[in-house]
Amino acid sequence: VPRARHGARPSSTMAFVMSAQTVMPTVGVRARANAPRAAPTRAVAALPEMTGMSAHSLGLRRDGSEGVASFGVEAGGKWFMISHGKKVARLHRPADQRKALLRNLTTDLLRYGRITTTMARAKAMRKPVEHIIKLGVDGGEHKKRQAEAYVFDKDLVAAVFEAAPGRYGDRPGGYTRIVRTLRRRGDNAEMAIIELV
Repeated sequence: VPRARHGARPSSTMAFVMSAQTVMPTVGVRARANAPRAAPTRAVAALPEMTGMSAHSLGLRRDGSEGVASFGVEAGGKWFMISHGKKVARLHRPADQRKALLRNLTTDLLRYGRITTTMARAKAMRKPVEHIIKLGVDGGEHKKRQAEAYVFDKDLVAAVFEAAPGRYGDRPGGYTRIVRTLRRRGDNAEMAIIELV
């Protein structure tokens, strides 16, 4: 490639050009995740035109069935579901690591009564902690085995089942309290103290 003179415009070979071969993700609606990709001419007719954009231009499509069941993004030949309305906090971890993290946090809170963690983790662990305490309040061998399957320490489960009926017997729920604290130094993450009431 010849060098450009000082002050001259760069040649057209040096300029950045987005080719027509560039693959952009397709946003669409599918009836079944296993269904083959429909032709672009088969647009969803049920959606009205929005500000000059048709369902075809948005990439919305029907895969040969009467109803549209799922909404997702297609990128690189894979179909990724969009998790609208899902109430599970993912905590930036795969499912197995997330479950292990919540089990560890639950065990620590039951053992120590109060722990400091991030606000997202505190809100995520509130449900399993209250479930274990509710099992302890109800009592029984089956409920104890359910708690032992989740909490890592069996002696701790025995202690919870002894103390929970007297401490929380007249309380219909709300066995934990979350208190905001100062943000974490370094990444400014929102921190909280979660404790047993």
